[in-house]
Amino acid sequence: MRLKLKITAAVFIIAAVLLSVKLILINTDEKVRKASANRGQYKISNVAEYASVYDCNGKRLVNEEKENLALIDPHSEDALKVLKYASDKDVYRSGMNGNLPFLCRVTTDEIDGIEVFQRYKRYSDDQLAVHIIGYTSDEKGMCGIEYAYDDFLRGTYTENYAAFNVNAVGQVLKGLDSSIIKAESLDAGVVTTIDKDIQQICEDVMSEYQGIKGAVVVMDVKSGEIRACASYPALKLDSLEESLDSSDAPFVNRAFSPYSVGSIFKLCTAAAALESGIISDFTYTCTGSVNVNGQIFNCHKWGGHGEIDMYQAMELSCNPYFITLSEYIDSGVFIETAEKLGFGSESIFADGLVSSAGYLPSEQQLEVPAEKGNMSFGQGMLTATPVQICRMTAAIANNGMCPEPKLILGIKNNDGSFEKISYPVNKRAVSYLTAKKLREFMTCVVNAENSFSKSYVVASGGKTSTAQTGRTTADGREELNCWFTGYFPADKPEYAVTVLVEGGISGNVTSSPIYKKIAERITIT
Repeated sequence: MRLKLKITAAVFIIAAVLLSVKLILINTDEKVRKASANRGQYKISNVAEYASVYDCNGKRLVNEEKENLALIDPHSEDALKVLKYASDKDVYRSGMNGNLPFLCRVTTDEIDGIEVFQRYKRYSDDQLAVHIIGYTSDEKGMCGIEYAYDDFLRGTYTENYAAFNVNAVGQVLKGLDSSIIKAESLDAGVVTTIDKDIQQICEDVMSEYQGIKGAVVVMDVKSGEIRACASYPALKLDSLEESLDSSDAPFVNRAFSPYSVGSIFKLCTAAAALESGIISDFTYTCTGSVNVNGQIFNCHKWGGHGEIDMYQAMELSCNPYFITLSEYIDSGVFIETAEKLGFGSESIFADGLVSSAGYLPSEQQLEVPAEKGNMSFGQGMLTATPVQICRMTAAIANNGMCPEPKLILGIKNNDGSFEKISYPVNKRAVSYLTAKKLREFMTCVVNAENSFSKSYVVASGGKTSTAQTGRTTADGREELNCWFTGYFPADKPEYAVTVLVEGGISGNVTSSPIYKKIAERITIT
């Protein structure tokens, strides 16, 4: 009897346990059913990286620095771990007061129990080549490469993505699948001719001169590819309004803007003379001034330079010599030589990325003797950009073959393919012998006794220029455009460099030292 009672009691207990389990399961299933009926899906996504901009060696010019984003469920115990890493405490606290998952910038890429996404900051704090790259606003390119290639750059991207199942009040439903996808790497981008290291050198050197306004262009003499293009003052991408209000016009790309040229144009005058058969031994006696149909042009040296030939005239930068020399040059040949060397032609690098044509007087305008005289030493109506002057210098260094200035090499797709841009082949601007003679002149200029461009690190050739603008400064002095353009190494030229400084003292005093520093640092890098 006792055994039967024990068996009956055991059966009863087992039955009760099974019934309880069933009720629990039914109840749980009902909660899941109701939760499923009320739940939705909450998604978080953000662009991790847009297509990049690269230099000629594949180095990134944008998308260089990463920032970390913690994916936080405010109801998770692990969420409290994020506080000490949060870069923006207000975002963290606001998110923790809600129900929905959120993203918060953090200082580390790894937090136990927390997913951390990474995304690229588009620009660095000290962004290079801002006038070439441009900038974006509301995820749209506004100028430069960002504008010209906006559809490609913004249309090619990777993103971080998370999807959660949540109930009616936004709480994440535990035990139900969520989807978290971290962005893959992206290699696509616009490939430029810029060399990041050379660009950095140019910007570093320019920044050493506080308050400077001007530009530097560095060009490969054979290909015409622009290795550096810097304009100062530079845009402040983190405070565009400040740049907009600045009287120094930092939005202007001075490398692409036309200026009075001055004495560096004497290289073109000499080229036209040599191409016309006038020899470098052509002499003229400078007395300190020259009369052109009643208009007096003075030499910068009181009393003149005396009898000089073309070598000496270039080294001494004697205006009366070149004014007189131009009288023996046919105006048509003069204009044609200037055109072949790139004057009067704009350079279109991309949509909205254009270097000005400047202004080259016409053959008819040179029928006025004084206007021809002005043009012979780079004054009058003539204007040109630093890009054009650098192109002329490259042609001289490249044995008379004038390259097409280039800034964009092509498009790099994410599958590894490359869409290369085709450019015109180099055209002969002047003969080999003329170019050789011009380089000899330029070597004399650099090696002159008072030259500030002469270096013991690298030999080079160049020409200074101090161009009158017709404007006066606040203290009543005439504002001058100070130039230096040159190439190096002297024996086997690789680079042409043009430096422009607004409002300097002279080309030799103001611009030559900048050229010298750039040439030396490129050489030893």
